[in-house]
Amino acid sequence: MTPNASFDASLIDRLTTTVSRAASTILDIREQALSPRLKPDLSPVTAADRASEAIILGEIARLLPGVPIISEEAGASPLAAARGEFMLIDPLDGTRELMAGRDEFTINLALIAAGQPILGIIAAPALGMIWRTAPAGGGAQRLRVAPGLDAGQATDITPIRARRMPKSGIVAAISRSHFDPATDYILGRLGQRYGAIERLAIGSAIKFCRIAEGAADIYPRLAPTHQWDIAAGHAIIVAAGGAVTTPNRSSLSYDAGPDSQRVAGFIAWGDPAAANAGW
Repeated sequence: MTPNASFDASLIDRLTTTVSRAASTILDIREQALSPRLKPDLSPVTAADRASEAIILGEIARLLPGVPIISEEAGASPLAAARGEFMLIDPLDGTRELMAGRDEFTINLALIAAGQPILGIIAAPALGMIWRTAPAGGGAQRLRVAPGLDAGQATDITPIRARRMPKSGIVAAISRSHFDPATDYILGRLGQRYGAIERLAIGSAIKFCRIAEGAADIYPRLAPTHQWDIAAGHAIIVAAGGAVTTPNRSSLSYDAGPDSQRVAGFIAWGDPAAANAGW
């Protein structure tokens, strides 16, 4: 199967099932021993990160043989820089939240083609929720799936849609662990235009999901991050009718080069028209 089949319902369901099984493993390890350690960049990694990644990499290799993979812990496959299509994986986004005993951690999976994420899946294991791009390019969905179960065993599949920017009283999703002065400045500028801003502090990629389902209007992050942190959320927000841009509101693209895995910052918008409006 090739990336051109990425919107085939059976493939999306099988990738969703893979993420669900990884979610179950993370929860099992959380109940036992996380065995955390620091990576060279001083960010934490646990046994749950590594076990989740092993499950996902093995299944993607089986479902999409030959498609390069870039994953947070394993790095890039040798073919990654030479191919136009590749997978971006964060096997456990929000490791600090997991270690702190919070439920705001996710698994992020995205398929990139021509520099854009065309498929995205985000699972919140502790919440039993999965957000994803819908099959056949049919928008975005929220699923309730108990970790470990197949996608076909979802108890609820709900179409989701980002909302238009309110004239006042907007909701901004912000990072719980990585909030920075530059992002605070952007929120101040938005407040001059839209009035009071409710700040919704959340860990991990769940912030993207809140915008995609219409519970928040904007998620600015001007601190550096990585492509694997945001690609799945980017895909889901676009499928739900929103947009993700650079901080200067230009197009945000992805590539597999070793020097391009860092992202200087971005803004996720529920309403693409708001991205073209002044502050």
